Amino acid sequence: MNSIKTIAIAGAGTMGSGIAQVCATAGYTTILFDINPAMLDKAKASTEKGLSFLVDKNKISSEKRDEIMSLISYTANVKELIADLIIEAVVERLDIKHSFFNEVAAINKPDCILATNTSSIPVTQVAAKIPHPERVLGIHFFNPAPIMKLVEIISGAHTDDKIAQQCKSLIEGMGKTCVMAKDAPGFIVNRVARHYYVEGLKVLEENVASHENIDALLESSGFKMGPFRLMDLIGVDTNFSVTSSIYNLFHQDGKFRPSRIQQQKVDAGYE
Repeated sequence: MNSIKTIAIAGAGTMGSGIAQVCATAGYTTILFDINPAMLDKAKASTEKGLSFLVDKNKISSEKRDEIMSLISYTANVKELIADLIIEAVVERLDIKHSFFNEVAAINKPDCILATNTSSIPVTQVAAKIPHPERVLGIHFFNPAPIMKLVEIISGAHTDDKIAQQCKSLIEGMGKTCVMAKDAPGFIVNRVARHYYVEGLKVLEENVASHENIDALLESSGFKMGPFRLMDLIGVDTNFSVTSSIYNLFHQDGKFRPSRIQQQKVDAGYE
């Protein structure tokens, strides 16, 4: 079975750069790819800033920071994505995921593991048009990836169980807590958590309380972050996209209905 030494991540946004940091911190040669060179520059600067903060707090040494940075390379050339494991963290569009995976599948060995960090799209749909779908699975990190411990490992209809178990061991070796999940819209966390956002937005829509008071109430009840603060962290556009995807994948089940308020924010260009 494929021995994983090099890990490539596609998408240099907050999630992708965070996953790259996790992989490099665990000692893996890491390649971070994005079609936008400016995003790569931003990701590099953000990672270096975050690691320097840990140095200042005596969480890691300056030598460890430099070692982690040295293990991450940045590229806008997809043909440089030669790796043992490739994790995509790109936009939540099935056609783009298919296009990306087919492109990297053509330049890598057949045993290169292909993983999606999708929050909502079923892994079986992602794998459907990719050669050797048995090596495709979901490895779903949560934001911010360097801090959040939980990772969902999702098996699609064709996923080889040995590959899923191998990835579970790999991610656990990075200090994460893995949960094995079957393939379903939203998997476990995003399916359950959707109502935290959706109901908060419904309360706001009905003028029951302001978003500040909703957050304050839930945080005083024990939640670390209220739904609106959490949506701001994730990104209003990303949160709305995931809710819309799950709503449609469950055949417009009303309990997942996206919020008109959130739709308006996205239409206005809020991120």
